[in-house]
Amino acid sequence: MTTEEGTPRPAAPAGSAKRALLGRLSWGLADQAASSMSNFAVGIYVARSLGVTAFGVFSLAWVTYGVVLNVSRGLATDPLVVRFSGAPDASWRGAVARSSGTALGVGAGLGAVCAVAGLALGGQVGSAFACLGVLLPGLLLQDAWRFSFFAAGAGRKAFVNDLVWGVALVPAMVVAARVGSVAAFVLAWGASAAVAAAYGCLQCGIRPRPAGARDWLREQRDLGYRYLVENVSLSGASQLRAYGLGAIVGVGAVGAVRGAELLLGPFLAVLMGLSLVTVPEAARVLRRAPDRLGTFCLLLGGGQAVGALCWGGALLLMPGRFGEAVLGGVWHSAAQLIVPITLGVAGAGLGTGAAAGLRALGAARRSLRSQLFASACYVGGGLGGAALAGTVGSAWGVAAATVSGSAVWWMQLRSALGERHHHSVPEVRTS
Repeated sequence: MTTEEGTPRPAAPAGSAKRALLGRLSWGLADQAASSMSNFAVGIYVARSLGVTAFGVFSLAWVTYGVVLNVSRGLATDPLVVRFSGAPDASWRGAVARSSGTALGVGAGLGAVCAVAGLALGGQVGSAFACLGVLLPGLLLQDAWRFSFFAAGAGRKAFVNDLVWGVALVPAMVVAARVGSVAAFVLAWGASAAVAAAYGCLQCGIRPRPAGARDWLREQRDLGYRYLVENVSLSGASQLRAYGLGAIVGVGAVGAVRGAELLLGPFLAVLMGLSLVTVPEAARVLRRAPDRLGTFCLLLGGGQAVGALCWGGALLLMPGRFGEAVLGGVWHSAAQLIVPITLGVAGAGLGTGAAAGLRALGAARRSLRSQLFASACYVGGGLGGAALAGTVGSAWGVAAATVSGSAVWWMQLRSALGERHHHSVPEVRTS
């Protein structure tokens, strides 16, 4: 590693390096806790306020946001994390300006499409999508700041930014509850994110440069477009499953699945934002101790899988009256899905360890191949299960698909590590 002037930077003592790693991971966990709690609180509040059908409409808007978010991450912030984690400050600041500008441009472009589609649809669904479209630029910019801070090893700033969003959510949700519509809750959620996005500009002192988006996309095209396809296949599979489940079983089924996912919210939120912490750390492990990358990924994925299973087991022991107090009328439908959704989250957690390793290695082709397989299994299992056995069948189909996809992620990581080892060991010639 070098300093900004290009002179070698002295190696940190082992003890201080471990403390620095623990510090970064601690702030990552704190940030994910803040994100998890705010997402959980929003979901519970909306579920209790609207009921299962209207909550299903809100969930469709939420899933659509997830698709757009993954477009932004693939083009803007995933390449930033892979290539600029721990980079000199001047290099990082220039990259962040172009990367955040790209995220803002994605939000404006796809937000316009979403708003027009919402106006054309009309009704509850249309108004929710129109509001989402207006607020997408702020939502994506807030997420871009989080990635930028973790790339710089400044997880504390990401935590503070998420905390600002959570604080802004409180009065916004109170106002939305008085209005009592899906659109009002979407507006409250998105507007509070815009407050955090504006605060992010003050935190880092960088203005997004949408004009630099074209240069950024050209510079990162070897990673960005593959990550785009990979991310969209992930979130697109979730969206197709949600839309298909609504068509096959009914919109209430979408609300039931979302309600069960909320009960596992802390782990799902960690999975959704995993690359904020783990990809930069995996990249650092690769630079400093390449032979430890596989172990790092296994501990990471295995720890998440065990945690998800423990949490799901605790949910099964939870009294029904507590579930009703949390989810209201959504509880009875969601309770039947706890076991398969827990298994699915555990499988996904195990797979994300391998995914972090592939991202750190820059093995975009292998990563894309794994994600396309996993997404195809997810859609096939989710919709096939819905056609055979309704909402419960869909949940079991997704659980089986997620475990299968995790196995493919690990096979690809093993192959990538083998290739890297082969190329790094000089060939021994015999006379």
